[in-house]
Amino acid sequence: MKLAITALLALASAPALAAQFDVLVFSRTAGWHHESIHEGVAALREMGRLHDFNVFWTEDAKRVFNDKELAKYKAVVFLSTTGDVLDEGQQQAFERYMRAGGGYVGVHAAADTEHGWPWYRRLVGHMFVAHPAVQSAVLKVEDANFPGMERFAPRTLVTEEWYEYGAAESKGLRYLLSVDETTYRPESGKGTGMGAFHPISWYQQYDGGRAFYTALGHLPATYADPVFRHHLYGGIYWAATGRGFQAR
Repeated sequence: MKLAITALLALASAPALAAQFDVLVFSRTAGWHHESIHEGVAALREMGRLHDFNVFWTEDAKRVFNDKELAKYKAVVFLSTTGDVLDEGQQQAFERYMRAGGGYVGVHAAADTEHGWPWYRRLVGHMFVAHPAVQSAVLKVEDANFPGMERFAPRTLVTEEWYEYGAAESKGLRYLLSVDETTYRPESGKGTGMGAFHPISWYQQYDGGRAFYTALGHLPATYADPVFRHHLYGGIYWAATGRGFQAR
């Protein structure tokens, strides 16, 4: 009996196993609302279970964009946010979070967010301008030496809404993926193309923190693709930890 009680007390006093890190997923939209956000949240939760990180999802900026709440998270994912989603005080809190070593992950329409906030424009790296009709094209690996990039073939056929961007807003961008414009019709829809180099994913050290962006993620079904999921996890992992990866 004494042994059983001792064992129970030992179990009760043992610390719970902690997750690798906590991630905030923010998906507020003040413009276009992507149908894929629901699948994106579900996928991020599944990725959290697979890779042992906690996910908290909200569209309530007042609840989380303050110093106390943001300090709980190693990375903040802007999941296809659009338009002006933060007020001035919330913007200042997020700037302080990044300067304290925080991580930012932008997915798809995160580049169509807060166009009037210069600091955010530099954080994202490029801002959305237009897109053609959804179609298949060849995705090219620009740099395999980054977490989550090792599962891409050098050239892969992918179906996506190929965002087009303005000029680089930051000098420190390092590119991971691009799309070959000769393999699709950029002029379809409202697109015009970007020319010989059309970036799709990149990362940078920014204002004391780490920022990763991927344009992939328009279609709901994309979030079921294991290669895309691993790419997104790689960005989260790097933004949260700062740890790199060498493919060879």
